[in-house]
Amino acid sequence: MLNALVTLAAEPAEGAAENPLIPAVYDIVWSLVCFVIIIFVVWRVALPRMAKLLDERSAAIEGNIAKADEAQREAEAALEQYTAQLAEARKEAGEIREAAREDGKKIVAEAKDAASSEAARITAAAHAQIEAERQSTLVSLRAEVGTLAVDLAGNVIGETLTDDVRAQAVVDRFLAELEASEKAAQ
Repeated sequence: MLNALVTLAAEPAEGAAENPLIPAVYDIVWSLVCFVIIIFVVWRVALPRMAKLLDERSAAIEGNIAKADEAQREAEAALEQYTAQLAEARKEAGEIREAAREDGKKIVAEAKDAASSEAARITAAAHAQIEAERQSTLVSLRAEVGTLAVDLAGNVIGETLTDDVRAQAVVDRFLAELEASEKAAQ
């Protein structure tokens, strides 16, 4: 049966010289009607939905771009703030370091002054103690020398010098002569 249809379709109609490339008029009309209906549906239904979808998508993209720009600005502001805080902290640390150095210098100077004054006080106390010991030694030495001088003088003179005033005068004269001879030797 298929063969019969193919041969029937291949035989030209009687009396008409039809062009096989041009379709029949009813095919053109029905194709045009279908095409118009499809265009109308696409134009009224699909195109607005597609436009709405594209608008939503572009709004979302623009919103994301705006959010990204805002985040970028916030990040830059935070970086500037961090940099400013870091610079301020470094400046403050430098000031603290400098103040500590100055305090250290003051403490060292105060310690040196205190040590110098303490050394001067100790030296003065030592000199006073040495002078006191010298005076004590001189008094003790004078007493011993006086006793020895009175005994020697008594031996030389041949009499005992028991009078304290006279003995003291002899001792003082002897010590004065001794000091004078010592000064002359220097």
